Amino acid sequence: MIRGLTSRRVQHLSRTLATHATPPQASASALGTRHDWSRDEIQKVYDTPLMELVFQAATVHRQFQDASKIQLCTLMNIKTGGCTEDCSYCSQSSKYTTTTKASKLLDIEPVLEAARKAKENGSTRFCMGAAWRDLAGRKSGFKKILEMVREVRGMNMEVCTTLGMLSPDQARQLKEAGLTAYNHNLDTSREFYPKVITTRSYDERLDTISAVRDAGISVCSGGILGLGESDADRVGLIWEVSNMPEHPESFPVNALVPIPGTPLEGNERVSIHNLIRTIATARIALPSTIIRLAAGRNTMSESEQAICFMSGANAVFTGEQMLTTPCAPWDEDKAMMSRWGLSGLQSFEQRNVAKKEGDRLPSIEAALASESASA
Repeated sequence: MIRGLTSRRVQHLSRTLATHATPPQASASALGTRHDWSRDEIQKVYDTPLMELVFQAATVHRQFQDASKIQLCTLMNIKTGGCTEDCSYCSQSSKYTTTTKASKLLDIEPVLEAARKAKENGSTRFCMGAAWRDLAGRKSGFKKILEMVREVRGMNMEVCTTLGMLSPDQARQLKEAGLTAYNHNLDTSREFYPKVITTRSYDERLDTISAVRDAGISVCSGGILGLGESDADRVGLIWEVSNMPEHPESFPVNALVPIPGTPLEGNERVSIHNLIRTIATARIALPSTIIRLAAGRNTMSESEQAICFMSGANAVFTGEQMLTTPCAPWDEDKAMMSRWGLSGLQSFEQRNVAKKEGDRLPSIEAALASESASA
């Protein structure tokens, strides 16, 4: 058994290693979650023979979460293209010539209609993405996004945004509007990161994560596989988030979809074995976190997806598309889940997300109960 998997020690940690953030108000270790993994320990987990690794991850998953539940999430691009960042995997960068065309921020009603459709189809988290470096000079746009957040939250859905870098005050305003989670991926290890992105530093990403956490918003932060990184870089990413004072409530695992016109258009797709290893290792290091099987899932067979669920993945993006890449549709995903005996995770059902809702949770539970009774 991997050392520390069943530890119940309560640990009080401040800034650790390369990760910086303010300490949480309450220890995240109440269920035995570790925040002191060494990089070597995680590497040893990653290198475990694959079948044994999947078994260990499945065991941990069942100790901390209901392995029969998968959250359906829908992601909508509310502002496409024209981004000044140079992320080498992204078709929305203004620095590359791709088929993605820049557009203005969408009006509120089309976004709300998409959220209503997502909810009707079983999604319990609605995510909105805008291709910006940050919100500087976007006062009117931010005001519109805050209204989107309030309206989607009023549907009793979890609501997530990804808007680039945030200041503490912007994070506070999003929290007050009812934002459940904020996505800000680290993408890869600190060492490999400069080979992928040069316009935003690793520490700037960590600053935004700190601002989000300090505002009381759930953190959604993961990575992309297939950037040209090594196994050690995948380990480095997991090590980075596992040593945060609070683990991200959500850890997306994306498989690169090479897009013509971007610097990584010729990259080979990541192997299913490396994807499974990454998911299983993350599940062991982040036992209470939702692990989201994200971009690239549409290229996977149903059996490959099932192994990912066995390895600890417990959320998928479903619907019409991701930001700029294909997505598996709702009907196919619900049929697949039915075949494997999986059911949908409800909004605010995850323990760590519910904790951050604080005083709002009783009213949310009452509204959800009312909806269930009238269904």
